[in-house]
Amino acid sequence: MNVERLKRRFNKMAEIGATERGGVQRLALSDLDKEARDLWMKWAREANFNVRFDDFGNMYARLNGRFPEKRPIVLGSHLDSVPQGGRFDGTLGVLVGFEIMESLKERELELQHPVEVAVFSNEEGARFPTPMLGSGAITGVFTKQHVYDMKDNNELRFEDELKRIGYQGEETNRLKQVEAFIELHIEQGPVLESRTIPVGVVKGIQGLSWHQVQFSGESDHAGTTPLDHRKDPLLSAVRAVYRINSWVNSLNDETLVTFGKFHTMPGTINVIPSEVTFSMDIRHPDRSTLLNRVEVAKRLVREIALEDDTLSLCEDLSFMPPVDFDHSLIETLKESCGHQGIEYLELFSGAGHDAMYLNRLGRTVMVFTPSTGGKSHCEEEETSWEDIKLASAAMEQTVAKLSLSRQEIIDT
Repeated sequence: MNVERLKRRFNKMAEIGATERGGVQRLALSDLDKEARDLWMKWAREANFNVRFDDFGNMYARLNGRFPEKRPIVLGSHLDSVPQGGRFDGTLGVLVGFEIMESLKERELELQHPVEVAVFSNEEGARFPTPMLGSGAITGVFTKQHVYDMKDNNELRFEDELKRIGYQGEETNRLKQVEAFIELHIEQGPVLESRTIPVGVVKGIQGLSWHQVQFSGESDHAGTTPLDHRKDPLLSAVRAVYRINSWVNSLNDETLVTFGKFHTMPGTINVIPSEVTFSMDIRHPDRSTLLNRVEVAKRLVREIALEDDTLSLCEDLSFMPPVDFDHSLIETLKESCGHQGIEYLELFSGAGHDAMYLNRLGRTVMVFTPSTGGKSHCEEEETSWEDIKLASAAMEQTVAKLSLSRQEIIDT
């Protein structure tokens, strides 16, 4: 790999939508997203790759192998960002994949499989409110009409904005079955950095279960109702949050729980609430364990309501099952690290990525590189180039093992 060329392209891409504090803001299908797409397509054409984009605006650059009819090995991620986001999220995976493919082309190696780089639309879900929209669309998670009719905060439709920026392609250009999909991404968490390990071999993506918990009591005057006469749902809610969080902490495993929203009714300073609702996000990488955690949390809610003489209701909002990546690809990636003396850690991703939907088209795996301070989705997002080089080297050798003949691997 030509790391200096990779750096130059990365810095050039980071200029598009650059923020004052060193981040980027490129919302999907915006003018800045178009500018980033145009630059990437320019590089792909200059490298003489076959380029195309599909009816959801997903872009592809392809290097045909000896057998172009075979399923491709696909690398990639996304170029869109969250508001006031970081330079590395998504972009790094796209450009490292591009550099690996260009390196293979320059070395004139005879590929047994085609290699492609994919750039997926609206991965962040920051403008059109569904994440991984482009990858989910081509894998059948979302219908075409659902995607096209989706609107942003200004009531602008996805299809109309896709046409406006000139990236509504043909359905026949969609990515179909793949031999393998490999996505490099920053970790977006503190684990790798805290252990000073440069590469994460990602075993899968945690499942999540979202719920709205409601406690109901009796509204009354704050100044005239004694404490021992109250049925206060806010106290029940606080006790439930504390008890569930303490229970999860005591498990000392990979279970995560988050309470992100609270709402009280009537929401007046001098009135005992009549109703309190809060959100509950529970995550775990194993499906059966996740379901068990949900049931225990619901039971704890019911117990609190009985103890406090309030009423409780737990509404299921969303469930995303865990995704397991391909065991053989995980082993190949670990072997690539071992052959080069690169230390690695096996872990699960707590965030969703395009790879979770590409799992429907073929074998998938992800490679993580450390996030400085665990920061992501912010302007302070940073990743060491030394770590990037090591993660890229592991990924490059994995691609070589998958795309080249045994003799060519030995020769290289």
